[in-house]
Amino acid sequence: MSRIQARMASLAAARRTALIPYVTAGDPYADATPDIMHALAAGGADVIELGVPFSDPMADGPVIQKASERALARGITLAHVLEMVRRFRQDDATTPVVLMGYANPIERFDQTAGEGGFVRAAREAGVDGVLVVDYPPEECEVFAADLKAVGLDPIFLLAPTSTEKRMAQVGRIASGYVYYVSLKGVTGAGHLDTEAVAAMLPRIRAHVPLPLGVGFGIRDAATAQAVARVADAVVIGSRLVQILETEPREGVAAAAQGFMAEIRQALDALDKE
Repeated sequence: MSRIQARMASLAAARRTALIPYVTAGDPYADATPDIMHALAAGGADVIELGVPFSDPMADGPVIQKASERALARGITLAHVLEMVRRFRQDDATTPVVLMGYANPIERFDQTAGEGGFVRAAREAGVDGVLVVDYPPEECEVFAADLKAVGLDPIFLLAPTSTEKRMAQVGRIASGYVYYVSLKGVTGAGHLDTEAVAAMLPRIRAHVPLPLGVGFGIRDAATAQAVARVADAVVIGSRLVQILETEPREGVAAAAQGFMAEIRQALDALDKE
């Protein structure tokens, strides 16, 4: 059982909702990411999604696009991101870490490291799962199998426009959890329609035997609670990135921990009802 699977099973047994924050590696400061990750875990994060900076993040809105641009301007590469995970693992051997990004950096990494180089390096660094936004399930069964072979979970996205066929494909090859994009659009966009989310999740569960996380549009304790009523996990990214981008270097960890603690407290209050 992977670290993600074990964490999700433990939370389900305790009737608690998983809290999954997203931050962009190398933002807002090149050296701050491991400190931020530790702070998120201390604040109550159950899984950490770590964004790999990329020049054309098609699924991301302006907030995360700018975070990627800032990180790239500081020279952050996929190799640096893996080193950040290694540093985090020196003091935290339990909090699952998911790399979230796009195909291009992975394929470029393999061009240098050799076929399968990324999967090997991710495992050695202490990564637990990989979500590649532009790898549809029907085109990456080999990649998903390679991840599973070394104990890593391939995570996939589903959206309001996903067909029954796509749900079945994801249910067949995904592991760990599945990330449901609650809005039509990019990260940080639009108004969260919790009724639409509640209506969609049973359709997905008919095909996907995994915990379902919901993200896009979750910005505060109230929206997190609304999603937690119907989902297994709450994913929150753009608002966290916004908070961190305005903090001085010495304040980013405390800001990350404080925001996580606020959301965690809200989720736990709901779970205890």
